[in-house]
Amino acid sequence: MSFQSSTTCRPPNRRMILKNGALLLASAAGNPWSCLGQATEQTAAAPDIRLGLLTDLHYADLAPAGDRHYRESLPKIREAITRFKEAKIDRAVELGDFIDAASTVEGEIKNLTTIEHEFSQLSCPRHYVLGNHCVYTLTKEEFIANSGAQQSFYSFDQSGIHFVVLDACFRSDGKPYGRKNYDWKDANLPRHQLEWLKTDLKKAGCPTIVFVHQRLDSGTPYGIGNAAAVRQILEQSGQVVAVFQGHNHMNDLKTIGKIHYVTLNAMVTGSGPAQNAYSLLDIWKDGTLKLDGFRTHLDRSLKPLG
Repeated sequence: MSFQSSTTCRPPNRRMILKNGALLLASAAGNPWSCLGQATEQTAAAPDIRLGLLTDLHYADLAPAGDRHYRESLPKIREAITRFKEAKIDRAVELGDFIDAASTVEGEIKNLTTIEHEFSQLSCPRHYVLGNHCVYTLTKEEFIANSGAQQSFYSFDQSGIHFVVLDACFRSDGKPYGRKNYDWKDANLPRHQLEWLKTDLKKAGCPTIVFVHQRLDSGTPYGIGNAAAVRQILEQSGQVVAVFQGHNHMNDLKTIGKIHYVTLNAMVTGSGPAQNAYSLLDIWKDGTLKLDGFRTHLDRSLKPLG
């Protein structure tokens, strides 16, 4: 697969939205951001790109089960979209489990088109990371056909920054998830995707941010089975700054091999507006990232990795 670049929703210069904290990955001599020119001290200048992030909506027309309030993902995503529009994001990324499992294909497609209608209110490019629930009742082809998704894994560039979307919804034998044919704890990147990733990063030559549903920084049950092999590829490229992931329904942060792994909380968890979860991610060419979390998403402040 080759990446396709999308046009932006707006010019890159705009007002910053400030909040209590930041995800700060400042540039330093020899790090991958140096390909973008000499680093400067962060000021109040507008970021070069702003993304809206959300994950684990698990939308379904179902009564609550435990702490999952499936129907409430509709008003929750509406709040997030309102905030994203106010912030004038360039792109939106949902990090998987957009829907939950329905008993029939027809019911699942109805769930998907219902939540997709809300997400499509954004006029900017939207990106869809496949989660295990996205392809529990549906096949990957059916999910893509009934949403704004285009491919299951790919990359794109904007403002001198490289972005990678990965698909870990494969069994350890290489078979893709679909039609209830998998154990959700058996998540992997197959050989052909690993080879693609190596080639893609080699060609990119710029700082890179990765999006994936299952975790690349932990073991079972929430981690990717061959996460160590994936991390080795990311680290050897010398240009991956951060990985954003969901699946675990919690806020977490780990740093492995000079790469930050940021896990975002689930939108479906908890009832009421205060239990919503979404973020803005601002990126500057000098190597600064700022994660601005809303409701139950946490802000992150990290020192430069050196």
